[in-house]
Amino acid sequence: MTLDSGLLLAALLAVGFAAQWLAWRVRLPAIVFLLLAGIVLGPLAGLLNPDRLFGPLLFPLVSMAVALILFEGSLGLRFAELRGIGSAVRGLIGYGAIASLLMLAVAAHLLAGLSWDIALLFGALTCVTGPTVIAPMLRTLRPHARIANVLRWEGIIVDPLGALFAVLIYEAVVSREQGHTMGVFLATVATGTVAGFMAARVLAMLLRRRLIPEYLQNFGTMASVLLVFTVSNAMAHESGLMAVTIMGVALGNMRDVHVDDILDFKEHLTTLLVSGLFIVLAARLPWPLPAGTLVSGLGILAAAQLLVRPVSVVVATAGSSLGWRERALIAWVAPRGIVAAAVSALFALRLDALGKPGADALVPLVFILVIGTVVLQGATARPLARWLGVAEPEPRGVLVFGADEVPRAVARTLHEAGVRVLLADDDWEGIGRARMDGLATFFGNPASSHADRHLDLTGIGRLLAMSTHRERNSLACLHYREEFGRDRVYRLRNLGPEETSERAALADNLLAPPLFEEAMTHGRFAGLLSQGWRIKATRLTASFDWPHFIEQYGSRSILLFGIEEKGALRVVSTKRELEPRPGWTVIALVPGRGVSDPE
Repeated sequence: MTLDSGLLLAALLAVGFAAQWLAWRVRLPAIVFLLLAGIVLGPLAGLLNPDRLFGPLLFPLVSMAVALILFEGSLGLRFAELRGIGSAVRGLIGYGAIASLLMLAVAAHLLAGLSWDIALLFGALTCVTGPTVIAPMLRTLRPHARIANVLRWEGIIVDPLGALFAVLIYEAVVSREQGHTMGVFLATVATGTVAGFMAARVLAMLLRRRLIPEYLQNFGTMASVLLVFTVSNAMAHESGLMAVTIMGVALGNMRDVHVDDILDFKEHLTTLLVSGLFIVLAARLPWPLPAGTLVSGLGILAAAQLLVRPVSVVVATAGSSLGWRERALIAWVAPRGIVAAAVSALFALRLDALGKPGADALVPLVFILVIGTVVLQGATARPLARWLGVAEPEPRGVLVFGADEVPRAVARTLHEAGVRVLLADDDWEGIGRARMDGLATFFGNPASSHADRHLDLTGIGRLLAMSTHRERNSLACLHYREEFGRDRVYRLRNLGPEETSERAALADNLLAPPLFEEAMTHGRFAGLLSQGWRIKATRLTASFDWPHFIEQYGSRSILLFGIEEKGALRVVSTKRELEPRPGWTVIALVPGRGVSDPE
């Protein structure tokens, strides 16, 4: 059955979206569903033939997509962040990664019969994890904070380092295959390094001097990456991947260069590229697989899971403060992701064109390892964490956005009542006062890409947007709907005379349920506190229930939260009223003696 090319491209985007959505629903990395979709559409159903669909454009399109993915990954490597990550992470991204590379290469050589140079390339591609596979797994796994921090930082930092390892080994393999000397190899690496660094300097200069308007910065960056990739390849064959990797690392570590908008854009672009790229790459897999590939791939998977990762973790965490239970879970969790799959496919295309023996087995072996680690660890990591006693309970904590007196008072009371609270804002003075109150804090906008990489949400399951900025509250609620769910994000309304008009009102789809009672706004809450009202936490009993509380503190008392006997937090909103029961701890705003409610 043959389909129109336009229909196939549209269907490709639709299938990519469906795979991403399914991954979001089941909380697994999207790469698994994308690869499975490609296998079904390509070798199994015969509906998608990438070579026929794209023709001679297939290799250039894959090359450019991989170049953008490598730039995206390397842009997130910040050298300044390496100083505070702890000895365990330094070990995992240093000699731990090198040990994994060598052991995986040995496994590929012995079990799959790959030549040593292809085996080393396989080891470089598969020795790393990445944030795109670690983040969804951590949401499901929910380990203790120390384990989550180690795994998260390992994925963030080792992803671009692994790409650099793979590019260097690939350059060496290609140089040797083409009969080049060591001098040619070094010249290729040098060309890519100089081209990438110079391109980063030029782009940084343009951004600093604002010679590129903001609405063109994303487009200009993408065009620059692709231009550097192709020009570097023209100057020295196969140096383009090195150039874009160095360009990303250099640009990400330059001072006074604001790349937040670029980071946001490349995240959306990478989602689109990854969705289409992996379906296309998986559709090119030969079916049935070459003789012995499946067996050898499963053997490598077993070796990686049961031998390579545990040994590298033991070596990397020697002397750290991690306990054996924490090390055991870290040794089990190491899913492979985007860089391994994308770069291996590009390398295989090029090496196969050069007639390199074993290149045709590279992609199937990598894909087996990617799918196997994600599925196996996704299904078993949470039960293992519970058995080891290193799993967090249900995420009952609260992320509070805002640092003025209102969110600080709410956060302080919740914290004193035993609820985990993390207060975030870019108000340095307010954050400082919150720290003086003993609250856990994050300095920065919780809806920023910086927060995506650095904000530890372990044990956090709700957002209370309570800042004085109405639009930023709405943006934070939109951002965390995907993380927590639509019914677990709330906002404290900010209403002024100019905001009550229909012209100034925000669209309903941008709004989360308002906190507390219908008439409660940030201004009114602050006014009540300044008038002597206070937030009171009281445990109800059979002899002192909610009616008795109202009788003692007055009918004007405003219920804010309820904490059930088992610790579950209930939030009062305009869409959800509470009926406190004996055994609950109620948190309410109550008037002081002789004070009134300023309307």
